[in-house]
Amino acid sequence: MALTIAAVVVVIFWRIETWPARTAQQSAAQLEKLGKDLRAAFIDIAHLQPRITINNRVYMEQTTPVSELVVLSRRIEVEHEFLHTWVGSSKRVKLHGTFIAKAGFDLQQNLSIDIRPNEIIVQLPHARILGIEQDQVDVLAFENGLWNRISGQDMQSELSVLPQLAREKAAESDLPVEAERALQRQIEQRIHAPQPLHLIFKGRAANEGR
Repeated sequence: MALTIAAVVVVIFWRIETWPARTAQQSAAQLEKLGKDLRAAFIDIAHLQPRITINNRVYMEQTTPVSELVVLSRRIEVEHEFLHTWVGSSKRVKLHGTFIAKAGFDLQQNLSIDIRPNEIIVQLPHARILGIEQDQVDVLAFENGLWNRISGQDMQSELSVLPQLAREKAAESDLPVEAERALQRQIEQRIHAPQPLHLIFKGRAANEGR
């Protein structure tokens, strides 16, 4: 009986003595599992492996990324009118353009994830307008003057203005901000971590200072 009690005391003492080490091992294993989950999430979302650190120790290095990650697209419509009068003769062109604006992230800049026991920090550049694609152009007005005729150069010049107007309109909208929110939602839907997840966007916002 005395031997049994002594053995139990030894076991309890050993478990108490080794509890910090075992807890640290379990905590490290949980953080590494989070690292793998985050890696899988970004490979699924962005087709790249980000740089991941766990307690300031590099766990995974970033792979060579694709250049861009498109998160959201939006239809943008713009109009532009050209009116020119020469010696009493006027010509007029009015165009309506429909474009698809794509917002997302430049992945050539560093993307890093730092996993800590009390929080997860994801750092990446602010979202911006990555591209404008022409969907359709309608000619609303095409009026020649008697001797002031619309030239091919006039049309080419007017057509080149539409994408610029669409890009400016998209940049002034809340599309980049919506792209950042959409990315955070996508990550949170894939990662169910006990600690809070913080996305920190570096650099200047796309529409800052406008």
